[in-house]
Amino acid sequence: QVQLVESGGGLVQPGGSLRLSCAASGFTLAYYAIGWFRQAPGKEREGVSCISSSDGSTYYADSVKGRFTISRDNAKNTVYLQMNSLKPEDTAVYYCAAGPWTTLKLEYDYWGQGTQVTVSS
Repeated sequence: QVQLVESGGGLVQPGGSLRLSCAASGFTLAYYAIGWFRQAPGKEREGVSCISSSDGSTYYADSVKGRFTISRDNAKNTVYLQMNSLKPEDTAVYYCAAGPWTTLKLEYDYWGQGTQVTVSS
C-alpha cells in the first residue's frame, strides 16, 4: 500500500523552528520528486518547496526562500522540511506529495494526510 505520512507539526512562537518529516511506505521515495505544500484556512493549497529525484535540485516559493530547507534521506525513505524564522503567515496544514515531476504545482500522484503547523505567540 502506497502511503506518505507527515509528522513534526505543532505550535511554535514566531521566530521559532520546526522540522517536518515525510515518510514513505509501499514505494521507494528516491525514485520520485517530492513536494511540500500548505493550505491555510480559506486559501488554496500552494507549493512551498520541492526536490528532484535525479540530482537533488531544490526549489522554493519566494515566501519561504532563505527560511525553509528541503532535504531527502533516501536510506530512511524520508524527506524533510526544515522551517526556520517562522512567521504567523506560515500557519497552515502542510502536505508532502510524490510524483514524476519536480514542480511547485499540484501535479503529484501521491499525497499525505497533512500535519498542522501553527505559528503564534
